Amino acid sequence: MKLSGRKICGGKAEGIAMISKEGVSFYGGVDPDTGIATEKGHSLEGKSIAGKILVFPQGKGSTVGSYTLYRMKKNGKAPAAIINKECETIVAVGAIISEIPCIDKIEIEKIRDGIKVKVDADNGIIEVSE
Repeated sequence: MKLSGRKICGGKAEGIAMISKEGVSFYGGVDPDTGIATEKGHSLEGKSIAGKILVFPQGKGSTVGSYTLYRMKKNGKAPAAIINKECETIVAVGAIISEIPCIDKIEIEKIRDGIKVKVDADNGIIEVSE
């Protein structure tokens, strides 16, 4: 299945989808040294998002979240790509300065947790294994 969206930051990636139905706060919600989600009560709490295709509706929280994504990238703990329903400025800036492929305006409800996803952010297309 192919889904089309809007390119936020170009690039290509392939990996396993990790889904959150809640917004993600990178500042205070993810440890930039380990890539493990730390927000109490969040569906991703205790899970590593490093190297995953991270799928979530939108970012939330502080603008420092953009820099946290950058730190994650420098530490080799960033997601391989980001797919949002609606990308707001915190995630957009973080993806761009970190060169993490990022697409939004995707029907994220059609993506299941744990399946293989190919992201072609240059063309705003993702391919989901059925």
